[in-house]
Amino acid sequence: MRFRTLTLAALTTAALTASGSLATAKTRIIVNCFWPPQHFVCQKVLPGWLEAVEEVTEGRVVGNIPPKSVAPPPEQLASVEKGIVDASVQFNGLIGNRVNGALTAMQPFSGTMDGAAMTQAAWETRQKYYPDEFDTVELLSQWVITPGQLFSNTDEPVATVDEFKSRKMWALPGPLANMAKGIGAAVVATPAVKSNEVIANGVVDSHLGLGGDAIQSFQVIPYTKSMTRFSTPVYTTTFSFVINKDKWAEISPEDQEAIRAISQDKIGMVATGLWDSVSADVYSRFDELGITVVDADPALEATLVEAAGPITQAWKDKAKAAGIDADAALDYYRTRVKELSK
Repeated sequence: MRFRTLTLAALTTAALTASGSLATAKTRIIVNCFWPPQHFVCQKVLPGWLEAVEEVTEGRVVGNIPPKSVAPPPEQLASVEKGIVDASVQFNGLIGNRVNGALTAMQPFSGTMDGAAMTQAAWETRQKYYPDEFDTVELLSQWVITPGQLFSNTDEPVATVDEFKSRKMWALPGPLANMAKGIGAAVVATPAVKSNEVIANGVVDSHLGLGGDAIQSFQVIPYTKSMTRFSTPVYTTTFSFVINKDKWAEISPEDQEAIRAISQDKIGMVATGLWDSVSADVYSRFDELGITVVDADPALEATLVEAAGPITQAWKDKAKAAGIDADAALDYYRTRVKELSK
C-alpha cells in the first residue's frame, strides 16, 4: 500500500511538472532583417513588432533578430519558405515572378508623398482583389514607403530629356530600371542595399529610386549633388512581411488572431511612418547637405509617363493571367491613395 501511495504521489508530481512546463512553453520566432544593422527596420520596426507580439500573446510567442542577415535581399521569401528563418520582410520588386497583386502600388506615377495613405490603400486593395496571393507563407503585413527620387552625382542636375539620356545611372531593378533604359540612359540595376557600392565607386553619375531615408541609410549623401522634383512621384516601393507556415501552425488560433490584429498597424504603419519622418528630416537638411532641388522639365515627366505605359500594361497582362482584375485593382488603389492622402 505504501508503495502504491508513493507511486501515485510520484505520478501526480510528474503530471503537475509536465503541466507547468506546457504552460510556460514558448514559440520562438527568428526574424531576419536584411537592411544594415543600424537601419530603423532592424532597430525599431521589427523589435517593436516582436514586443507587441509578446505582449498580445502574454509571452507565449517571443522572438529574436539575428545580428546579421542570413540571406541576401532577393532570397527573403525563399529563406522563410525553407525555414532558414521564421519571418522576414521581402521587397516585392524582387519577387515579381512569384506575385502580381503586391506590385499594384509599385506601378509608376501611382503614389504620393504620404506613406500611411499608400500603405492603407495597398492593404485595402490586397484584401479586396488578391487576399490569398501569398500561398506558401502566412502574410502578416504589407507597406509602401516614401517615393524614390532622381538624383545627380555631378554639379549638373538631371532636368531635361537630353540630360536624362546622357546619364549612366543606378536604378532600382524593375520598372524604374526598365523606364530609364527605355528612354536611353545607361543603367546599372542592383537592390537598394547594394547602391552604395555602385554610387560611391563612381560607376554611375546619377541614381533613380532612393528616397531621403535611403540616401542617408546607404550613405550616398556625400556623392549626391541635386534632386529632380516631379509633379507626381515617379515610383514607390512595397514590402511584404511574411512568416513560415509551419512556424505559424505552432501558434494557437487565439494567438494567431491576436498577432494578425496588431501586425498591419504595428509593423506596416510604423514602418511607413518612420520612412516618411526620416525622409522628411533628410529633405529638410538639403541646404546644409549641399543638395539642390530642381523641377523636372514637363517634357521629361511626360517622357517618363510614356515609358511607364508599356511597363504597367505588361504588369496588367500578367496579373490578369493570374486571375487578378488588374484594371480594377490599380484604379481602386489610385483612388484610395488620393482620398487618404493628407
